[in-house]
Amino acid sequence: MRPLFGRRARRRWLHLIIGGALLMPYFLAALVVVGRLRPDPAPFSSVSHQLTAFACALPMAAVTALLAPARPLSVAAARALCGVPGDRPLADGPAGTRQARVRTAGWYTLHLGLGGVVSALTLTMPPLAGTIMALPFSRSLRESRALGLPEVMDRPWILALLPFAGLAILVAVACCAAWAGALLAGRAPVLLGPTPQDRLAAAERRAADLAVRNRLARELHDSVGHALSAVTLQAGAARRVLDSDPEFVREALAAIEETTRRTVGELDSVLGLLRSGEEPGASEMTGPALDALDGLLKHCGVPVSCAVRGDTGTVPAAVSREAYRIVQEGLSNALRHGGGGVPVELRITVRAAELAVTLDSPLPERAAAVRPGGGRGLRGIAERAVLLGGRAEAGPHDGGWRLAARLPLRTDGQESR
Repeated sequence: MRPLFGRRARRRWLHLIIGGALLMPYFLAALVVVGRLRPDPAPFSSVSHQLTAFACALPMAAVTALLAPARPLSVAAARALCGVPGDRPLADGPAGTRQARVRTAGWYTLHLGLGGVVSALTLTMPPLAGTIMALPFSRSLRESRALGLPEVMDRPWILALLPFAGLAILVAVACCAAWAGALLAGRAPVLLGPTPQDRLAAAERRAADLAVRNRLARELHDSVGHALSAVTLQAGAARRVLDSDPEFVREALAAIEETTRRTVGELDSVLGLLRSGEEPGASEMTGPALDALDGLLKHCGVPVSCAVRGDTGTVPAAVSREAYRIVQEGLSNALRHGGGGVPVELRITVRAAELAVTLDSPLPERAAAVRPGGGRGLRGIAERAVLLGGRAEAGPHDGGWRLAARLPLRTDGQESR
């Protein structure tokens, strides 16, 4: 009995009754039009008029369902009452394409059509079944002129079968409602499910979200990773000469203080963007650029010889920020793999169309096991360069390690940044 009268069947029946209620304005409007075209003294009691009005009401409903807001309303009702299988998702948001609107119109028409039939059966069949089941127990009901029953209905064997006939009518109505509800549930993923355009838009949203997350992860990795490497190296060096060189210890502590202060500011900025839950724009992704390079080189923890050719002030802000992060990650790698005291050569060249960043550091024996493809930092450098339309390479070069990046000065969408 559960498929006919269980909780899911009752919810689907309610969904169909709602469809019948939504059909009524279209049905009454169509009935008025049909009554004017086919004059009849009692159009509301004419079965032919009612069937014609029902057939005319469905196209009217389909036309109104072509409006974009029809899909979210239908999806909400289907999710709540229709019992759609969980592994067959429905679409979210208004129908933005012609295909989605046509599918929604098909669903809406099917819902209202089946709902109208089930509602009519629900209103008429239970009273009829109750009357049939009561006939064997009421002579006055059998003799009523309003019913106009034939005399054969007084036969005992017919009276004995009437309660079963009434019960069969009720079961038939329940079967029709269950079948209509199951049909709607089966068609819902097809007609209200995501179209190929919806899936493509969802994939683009996921890709954009992942791009933002990767961008923020690169910012955290480069700023925090560099700071931790520099602080660890400087603290270790200060500990070793704590008793013999107090001046060096003071300088190391000052460098640690400056590095952590700068990194905390950058970390607060990135965490603020994460908490906001919004995609950061170019103006929001503020951070150190090439004009802050002197402070980075001063407190990076390794001796650096820097040569700058060209005017870095003409470099677009977005390119300047990414170049700063590339240099920062290169210095972090030199700290991690080369250790303190390893000299690093940095060359920055501003050309007419591109910015070139080259960083050379020795590769000691103990650092010879560096992974050829690099870690997250080298992948982040490559991603930064590619997003700007440039390229970056890192690997052994003349007995040392070279990081080279080429960043175009004019890239799509970057001029105003």
